[in-house]
Amino acid sequence: MEKFATVDYVIFVIYFFIVAGYGYWIYRKKTSAQSSSKDYFLAEGSLTWWAIGASLIASNISAEQFIGMSGNGFEVGIAVAAYELIAAVALIIVAVWFIPVYLKNKIFTMPQFLNNRYNETTSLIMAVFWLFLYVFVNLTSILYLGAIAISSMAGGGDSFHMIMVALAVFAVIITLGGMRVIGFTDVIQVVVLIIGGVATTYVALTLVSEHFGLGKDVLAGFNKLMEDSPNHFKMIVDKPGPGASQEEINKYLMLPGIGMYLAGIWIVNLNYWGCNQYITQRALGADLKTARTGILFAGLLKLLMPIIVMLPGIAAYVLYKNGALQEEMAPGGVFHADNAYSAILGYLPNGMKGLALAALTAAIVAGLAGKANSIATIFTLDIYKKYISKEASETKMVWVGKITIVISILVSVLFTWNDTLGIGGAGGFTFIQKYTGFISPGVFAMFLLGMFWKRTTGPAAITGLITGFGLSVFFNEFATKVLGPETWLYTAYLNRAGQYEIPFQICMGLAFAFTLALMILVSLFGPKENPKAFELDKKMFKVEPSVMVLIVVTLLLVTAIYVRFWS
Repeated sequence: MEKFATVDYVIFVIYFFIVAGYGYWIYRKKTSAQSSSKDYFLAEGSLTWWAIGASLIASNISAEQFIGMSGNGFEVGIAVAAYELIAAVALIIVAVWFIPVYLKNKIFTMPQFLNNRYNETTSLIMAVFWLFLYVFVNLTSILYLGAIAISSMAGGGDSFHMIMVALAVFAVIITLGGMRVIGFTDVIQVVVLIIGGVATTYVALTLVSEHFGLGKDVLAGFNKLMEDSPNHFKMIVDKPGPGASQEEINKYLMLPGIGMYLAGIWIVNLNYWGCNQYITQRALGADLKTARTGILFAGLLKLLMPIIVMLPGIAAYVLYKNGALQEEMAPGGVFHADNAYSAILGYLPNGMKGLALAALTAAIVAGLAGKANSIATIFTLDIYKKYISKEASETKMVWVGKITIVISILVSVLFTWNDTLGIGGAGGFTFIQKYTGFISPGVFAMFLLGMFWKRTTGPAAITGLITGFGLSVFFNEFATKVLGPETWLYTAYLNRAGQYEIPFQICMGLAFAFTLALMILVSLFGPKENPKAFELDKKMFKVEPSVMVLIVVTLLLVTAIYVRFWS
């Protein structure tokens, strides 16, 4: 395995200057027209449908997907693609049902939604929580995993901290230009991301075919994966029976078969895509048709992600199992599944390494930029403007946003420096899913009932927020100790540490069900129609023929994948 050649550095430098130069050109082009904070934070009315779709994917597919999901692909296989496939369906729901509610009621931030629909207390609590979540979970995990992957590609050594700082600086450069710069540079980022990702998958499959003496044949490599490890090509993980191995139990704990489709995976996706500032923000400044088309375009792009982030992980598993990649999967003698993607990257030919590095950097920087912009948006519009300086001018709010961006990324660098939060030990993708999952059931219940049930009250929202978080922690950390390892509610399994654990997706489903029921009960003691309820019009949810075509194509593709790889 060779390190970077001159051509790799040249390709990466070209990528950097194209993105930075294009971003600067957009920034200069729109500076004179920029007159409001909403233009800076939301790019109001200026993002096209393809820019919205590309930006959604660029913000979503970051280091945790490339590194974390490849690691999950190594351990579990194609079943982890459920996150991406269900996301495509969730985006249809968001485009048809959620976005019209936001746009009709002129919602620009998620705390504003909670304030307008419920009360100021709920809004403030969630604004503070989202700021902490985005800084200490999202930014830190992206920086950590990204720096680890690029450092591994560069040969390890002492490059981790230098790479981390470089990524942070690159992200700041892009983010300070505002949402319009982020949105349009994300188009380049996604193109690079897909080309580089497909190239990596191509090399991974040819490595497999070569290892088994089949020549450089991509199709033969893919067929060999299915032949060698058929259990890695099942969308549904079997429930462990008596005498099941620890490996089988670990897979089920991560992706609990049919149960996950009745519980957590929908909550994760609908909360992420429909109630999440740094995702919905892309569409909130557009008209309904543009927003819908952009979101559905993102759904189609999402179906490509398993190919470029999951297949390399499965290829690494097959190669490792058959004697290859021993050193790459366990550098320094310490094995970790999250090394799967970088292990494959090391075998790319000269030139392709630079392209893969550019793709990985694009994903990391786009993720950092999108989340930092959302941090600035929430802090500036929902905290600074409301509680610190109510008379702040538009220019001052933009500057506050820029300062917030710099501070948030600086804080994430400091906490990532020595992995203060223990991201490496948890596994990147698992780390993010766990800590966002604690709050997801309560937040999603608040948004769902707030949009579509006029009777939902402010006290019910507060109750739901607290209950959702409390139940998530209870089912994840304490239920097996209090109620035992098996009840009519759940079945727990012994994990790697020898402790009983309920599958995380099941925990989320239980927390959501109880939270939703309690919110409905509390609301029944209030007025029959909350005066702060949103007005809904059936015409809001009507879709145009072109939009319907995108929906049908997406559903057909998802169905075809599940039929082929069900079990």
